[in-house]
Amino acid sequence: MSAVRKGQAFTREALFGGRGAVQVWNLLAGRAAPPFTAVLSCELAPGGRVGRHRQEHFPEIVIGLEGQGEARVGDAAQPLTPGDVVHLPLGQALELRNLSDEAPLRYLIIKARG
Repeated sequence: MSAVRKGQAFTREALFGGRGAVQVWNLLAGRAAPPFTAVLSCELAPGGRVGRHRQEHFPEIVIGLEGQGEARVGDAAQPLTPGDVVHLPLGQALELRNLSDEAPLRYLIIKARG
C-alpha cells in the first residue's frame, strides 16, 4: 500500500502532547457520507508519537498502510503495520507511535456515528 494524498494537507506538531509532525488529508473534504463523520489519511514523522487522547465523540478504526507503528488502546498495545486494523471504541484512549526513526508511518482513520 502507499500514501493516500488527496487535496490540501494540514500539519499538526506534537499532536495531543506527542512528538513530531503529523500530516493529515481530509478525504471526505466536507462531503456528507453518513454514518461516517471523517476519513483521514495520516502520515506520522519518523520517531513521532501522537499523544494519548480519549475518543469522546465518535468511535473509529485506524488502518495501517505503510511503516512500523504501534497503537495503544487503553492499556493494550497493538501493532500498526500495513493491513492492521485497530478499533477505538467511544470513550477509550488512543496513543500512536512510529517505531521507525527513518520512515514515516502512514495510516487511515475512519470515524462513524455509533
